[in-house]
Amino acid sequence: MRAVEPLGHASRKRTMPDLREDQYITLGSKVDSPSVSSCDPRVQQDGGLPTTSSVVLSQLVSITMKSVAVLAAILGTSAAFAPQSKPAGVTTQLRAEMSESVPFLTYPKNLKGYVGDVGLDPLNFSEYFDMKWLRESELKHSRAAMLATVGFVLQEFVTIPGYTHVDDSNLGPTSVGVSAMLQIVLGMGVVEWWSNNGKITMEDMFSDPERVPGNFGFDPLGYGKKLSAEEMEVMELKELNNGRLAMLAIGGMIHHNWVTGEPLF
Repeated sequence: MRAVEPLGHASRKRTMPDLREDQYITLGSKVDSPSVSSCDPRVQQDGGLPTTSSVVLSQLVSITMKSVAVLAAILGTSAAFAPQSKPAGVTTQLRAEMSESVPFLTYPKNLKGYVGDVGLDPLNFSEYFDMKWLRESELKHSRAAMLATVGFVLQEFVTIPGYTHVDDSNLGPTSVGVSAMLQIVLGMGVVEWWSNNGKITMEDMFSDPERVPGNFGFDPLGYGKKLSAEEMEVMELKELNNGRLAMLAIGGMIHHNWVTGEPLF
């Protein structure tokens, strides 16, 4: 006696399409062999063969995501080449901190307010020494150098009576002897002591906060009394610039005679 097949089973066998193996593709795996259960609508709902609408929807989502990724990459690249805004005042602040005479060095802040300030202090002396003492030292050396340049040239053409003439001004100290040189050193020491009431060291030279560096009240012709504050500052700058030039000049004159062994002129 033959078993009775369930209703609909034969019809499904007769209507089941003849599918190839490569059509049994699921979202994560491939079905090893065709089976009736793969054609069951219930299997399709549980993760079997995708429907046409789901495939189209999946493709649209994929295309949309790719488009968004490409657009984000383009915007990111454009932003990399966009001009960057700088905070206001940054450039001005950096320039203000750099030296005027040596642009790659920081401006020495302790020089601010002094006549002749061009920001030149490459060894940072103003950071370690009293700025008033440095300014007075510069002025004294400037004044001595201006006198020295004149005396160095005059020595070659004029000789004090009683002394031996020498063409090379470097030989002047040897021609006058040790006694004359000691008299000069002693005389300048007395002037130095007298000019500031014996306060000649760095510790007490400016014990009076009102004392101006280099100002000893020496103006026998009263020339400074006729000048305004602005005109006086101009004269101080001229003295300082000429003194700086004279310090370089006397050094060059002395070394010229040493190197060549000949007089200056």
